[in-house]
Amino acid sequence: MAHPRRSANAPSKGAQRPFGLSLVARRQPLGRILLSTGRWRASQVPRLLAEGQVTVEGHVVTDLATRVNPWKETITVVGRPLLPLRPCRYVLFYKPYQVLSSFTDAEGRKTLAEYIPIPDIYAVGRLDYDSEGLMLLTDDGWLNHRLTHPRYEHPKTYLVQVERIPDEKALEALRQGVVIQGRRTRPAEVALLTEGELPPIPERSVPIRYRANVPTCWLRITLYEGMKRQIRHMTAAVGFPTLRLIRIAIGPLSLGDLAPGAWRFATEAELAALARWIHEREAARPPLQRRSASKGRKRNRRTPA
Repeated sequence: MAHPRRSANAPSKGAQRPFGLSLVARRQPLGRILLSTGRWRASQVPRLLAEGQVTVEGHVVTDLATRVNPWKETITVVGRPLLPLRPCRYVLFYKPYQVLSSFTDAEGRKTLAEYIPIPDIYAVGRLDYDSEGLMLLTDDGWLNHRLTHPRYEHPKTYLVQVERIPDEKALEALRQGVVIQGRRTRPAEVALLTEGELPPIPERSVPIRYRANVPTCWLRITLYEGMKRQIRHMTAAVGFPTLRLIRIAIGPLSLGDLAPGAWRFATEAELAALARWIHEREAARPPLQRRSASKGRKRNRRTPA
């Protein structure tokens, strides 16, 4: 039995999606904006414009390629505003020590739910239970994918307190990569911080172990990958165990003056900077690498589960 043809003016099935960060950094083609809402199929969007059913700031637009900022310009479709499409939500959170990077836990440990009263947002990546610092939570799937998929190699920066003082040989080994569980880590940025270079560090709820005859120091480490407990394994591999680990940056987003357990919404300036940064990094990737990634995705779709 044939299904009745859906009118070009009728929204497709499924909830209307919020606008995400992919549309923030720059004006986007109107056709792409309409498709991104999930309300119309690709075949419906050109007909809507050709029939004069779409306006921007009160003016009829018929060209799919017309560039628009959906957060700042009023778009109507069939006489109805495209907004109130709500923007996605972006939360910066200082995860305290011994808090899980999830909202539930069967074992009764502390979770994000005790700190963040916002439903339906999810952590972009994870931070170990005994690590601290910056987490980004959002309902923007596009951003989550861009910041967590290994092929994008987005940097994350940490302050790392270690036992004893690493020499230059150990620091260079961390920079070049060490073997963890049979795999060599990618090159990292590693700096030994002086007391004057170290930002204010809040007290931890559970103090680190302290030995009077063993000095400690702080490193700043930027990784471009995310193996499980990677920094702890790396510093242990060169003989300087990690005592405390605080993530201070995810790409251009920084922890700033957030206190442990505190959260705030990202500012419009932070979101615009983050989106520009992602677009610029993707544009700088070699074309062959971008094509290979695309072919990989197609192969994965054909592979049976």
